[in-house]
Amino acid sequence: MTEACLRSEPLAQSKAIQFERVIPDKSILVSADAHSLQRLFLILIDNAIKYTPAGGRVRVSMDTESDDAVVRIQDAGIGISKEDLPFIFDRFYRADKVRSREAGGAGLGLLIARWIAEAHHASVSANSTLGEGSTFEVRIPRVASGS
Repeated sequence: MTEACLRSEPLAQSKAIQFERVIPDKSILVSADAHSLQRLFLILIDNAIKYTPAGGRVRVSMDTESDDAVVRIQDAGIGISKEDLPFIFDRFYRADKVRSREAGGAGLGLLIARWIAEAHHASVSANSTLGEGSTFEVRIPRVASGS
């Protein structure tokens, strides 16, 4: 998670976006391919930055809840409508067609993020309010520290 944040900070700075990360000092153990999880986090952080206007805020946090490691990426961006939210993880789906063309991409990022999560017995979900921002949450089963 720390590496994904470090790689994303220059993009946030280039857009004058306040980038906050809240990551505990203690290790949180999960059984996963580190490279794949980094790709998942980079997709979500990149989207948060991409859809947050200059001067906005993106917050990345990681903690534990029950038996899961929980990562949340929150932005103060354009948000996603209630009508679009159920479809954002579908192949080629674009919630905001005009902004999507301007921002680039093929409409596969969130689909890839979901595939990576599912391959690790994890989940990725989103909550959003149009015009206020979005929160993406990744829940990954933790490994017991004695295992």
